[in-house]
Amino acid sequence: MSTQAIIAAETQGRPQRARGVGRLKAKARAGRTRLDTFYQEGCAKIRLPETFDAGMEAVLINTSGGLTGGDAVDWSFEAGEGTRLTLTTQACEKIYKAAAGTATVSTAITVGAGARADWLPQETILFDRASLTRNLTVDLAGDAEFLAVEAVLFGRKAMGEMMAAGLFRDRWRIRRQGRLVHAEEACFEGEVAKLTAQPAVLAGNGAFATLLYCGPQAEALLVPVRALLGDAMAGASQWQDKLVARVSATDGFALRKILIPVISHLRNGASLPKVWTL
Repeated sequence: MSTQAIIAAETQGRPQRARGVGRLKAKARAGRTRLDTFYQEGCAKIRLPETFDAGMEAVLINTSGGLTGGDAVDWSFEAGEGTRLTLTTQACEKIYKAAAGTATVSTAITVGAGARADWLPQETILFDRASLTRNLTVDLAGDAEFLAVEAVLFGRKAMGEMMAAGLFRDRWRIRRQGRLVHAEEACFEGEVAKLTAQPAVLAGNGAFATLLYCGPQAEALLVPVRALLGDAMAGASQWQDKLVARVSATDGFALRKILIPVISHLRNGASLPKVWTL
């Protein structure tokens, strides 16, 4: 039997799985942020739209159209010394029903001296019976700035969808000069709809987000951020050089209406990437 025939026999009946790896490193040159290292493999693609300031914007694309059990995507980014790097996604990431296994998404970000990185992916949509484990690891230089926003939707309310059951695990580890400055774990498992209905969890809301800013402006940003959150089901806290805000809303549209002005303020008034409004 030929090698091709053996491979075909071994893989026959196996479900196809999406695999993706993306790497990007930015460097400073002539007062602007430039591309230093670029790599993409499988379903992970990166596009660099033209910018009209000194920073760089990278748009991440999952060409598989969504993730399900057994799929895996691995992103790695480095904002070199003195750079400004904004990372976003072309669209919301959809996590579909998993027949078996768990989808995994791992993101590692390094921010060098005097640099800033903004991690601004669009919302993650969890469909019923979805299974996702996600990891965010960030290493900051002593004077680096970092902004992260992660929003999650339990189905699409406008489409009459909801996540009744499934698994969503989210793990964050942020370090500055090797010292852990922020760690959190979120886990929704089993009967998710019943869990999110509890007053101490989401009180029946179908969308939530976490915003994290690490940098010297944290204390000054707190009062304006609280004012922007207004009477939303949200809260913001600040200590040392870190600001954390958590927001929940009935659906993705209501959540965006709250998030967009807050994110813009945390970006010193800069607008969000254009893909957020397409």
